[in-house]
Amino acid sequence: MVRTEISLFLENVPGQLGKLAIHLSDAGINIDALTIQDASEYVQGLFRARGKSLKRIAPAASYGSMKKDSADHALIRLLVENTDKAIDLLSKEGYIFDIMPVIALEIENKPGTLAEMARKFGEEGININYVYGSALPGAQKSLFIFSPEDIELAARIFKD
Repeated sequence: MVRTEISLFLENVPGQLGKLAIHLSDAGINIDALTIQDASEYVQGLFRARGKSLKRIAPAASYGSMKKDSADHALIRLLVENTDKAIDLLSKEGYIFDIMPVIALEIENKPGTLAEMARKFGEEGININYVYGSALPGAQKSLFIFSPEDIELAARIFKD
């Protein structure tokens, strides 16, 4: 199923995730899935993916500054039950964020199920940019979020 993921940067200091979670909680917005990574890894990945083409856009000093500043932030990706309400809240609170479509799959929590999903992506020639997910031990289902390069094709493959 296609869902809308919210990506935002938080200052990498104690209390920032709690502050975000309190804002969402106070507005009655439940978090369905969340992943956090050091933003410098994300920025460095952009550099590797785009290679020399970035150098045509800005001077080297700008990129050095971006790498340094990104180490002070964390990249948060989350799915919430009411995306429109969350977007309004994040805007009001001054967060800088982006949204993008992802594929959210509720799958059987047993060995081989994730392998089957990944196999389907591969057979269709769809590259997976990133994936995150989890299940409670002993739970029947797990939730995995896929960011494929071709969202339309992935949506057709995994429609319920």
